[in-house]
Amino acid sequence: MAWRLRKLREYMRGWINYFGISEYYKPIPPLDQWIRRRLRMCYWKMWKRPKKRFKELRKLGLDDGQIKRVVSSRKGYWKLSRTLATNMGMGNAWLKEQGLISLKEQWSKIHYPA
Repeated sequence: MAWRLRKLREYMRGWINYFGISEYYKPIPPLDQWIRRRLRMCYWKMWKRPKKRFKELRKLGLDDGQIKRVVSSRKGYWKLSRTLATNMGMGNAWLKEQGLISLKEQWSKIHYPA
């Protein structure tokens, strides 16, 4: 997953440096949300077994009731990447710790330098 995040960072920086010169901000937030959801899905897929998912979500600080509802679900990866438990456990701050950069922040740095 570290390799995937590194390559994604490189790609996102290049993309925002090319398209970020545009003043049009509207497509940036939905794209940023989609990338975070996709990463949550990748983590969920990486934790293949319910036991591993339970253990990892517990490490992220969720209570057992929430975890059991999500882990025992038969819904697909994409659907489960949008649940409250995965969003609380794998929040934006946690994804940032893992190495994800935000397109919104990068766009703001280009247009409003400090």
